[in-house]
Amino acid sequence: MVSLKDRLLEDMRNSMRKGDRTTVSVIRMIRSAIGYEEIANGGSLDYPGILEIISKQANQRRESIEQFLRGNRQDLVDKERSELEVILKYLPAQLDTEAIRKLAIQAIASVRAQGLQDKGKVMGHIMPQVKGKADGSQVNQIVTELLS
Repeated sequence: MVSLKDRLLEDMRNSMRKGDRTTVSVIRMIRSAIGYEEIANGGSLDYPGILEIISKQANQRRESIEQFLRGNRQDLVDKERSELEVILKYLPAQLDTEAIRKLAIQAIASVRAQGLQDKGKVMGHIMPQVKGKADGSQVNQIVTELLS
């Protein structure tokens, strides 16, 4: 089984040979972020740690896309979307809205949530289950909707 770090390195090399600048640039950013985190932690990251970094990179791109859409900068939106496509290749399959809704309903029942005041309990229960598989803001929106 090839580690995620090895896969990133191999994909970067292949992309360099193909002349795919976007993929090379994105993988370099991911590898750099992993390196910084490993230095900060004083050791090598495990698979969940690497996934967390990649997930943060994806969230940064999503936020940038929203900002650039508001700023009417389609050129930058396109750039961020192409980078996001590359990043998503390294994350587990993303959950669709219906799957998130089912998990949220289970979490609400599990913590016996009565309303919005219990949102923190529900989010604390569901987020470890969807880590790397769903956008936190989408989960937050669905939980809020269900608790309202």
